[in-house]
Amino acid sequence: QVQLVESGGGLVQAGGSLRLSCAGSGRTFSSYGLGWFRQAPGKEREFVAAISWSGGSADYADSVKGRFSISRDNSKNTVYLQMNSLKPEDTAVYYCAATVRRIPARGNPDYNYWGQGTQVTVSS
Repeated sequence: QVQLVESGGGLVQAGGSLRLSCAGSGRTFSSYGLGWFRQAPGKEREFVAAISWSGGSADYADSVKGRFSISRDNSKNTVYLQMNSLKPEDTAVYYCAATVRRIPARGNPDYNYWGQGTQVTVSS
């Protein structure tokens, strides 16, 4: 069982940066693959980024590639999403998730545990 709690969301102007954090519980946190997803109003939840259990490999949605960076610190049971050059279309609730698949995974059904989400709003 893994519990996930996101933080770091907020309001930022276009072109700005935010860093999201997701703290996980459980001694086996380091064995899970981790991902970030987002859901804008009226839209389905979509994949943003994912990282393997070791942090050695990562995957990104085309829409954020080159602007966002995912990382993890297993000693702190935490995964991060560094978001740079933010755009108004990045506005959404951002969720972190954990999967027993140890490699980066893109699909919502691949994930076993979800956080409650944190709001990111980018103003133009």
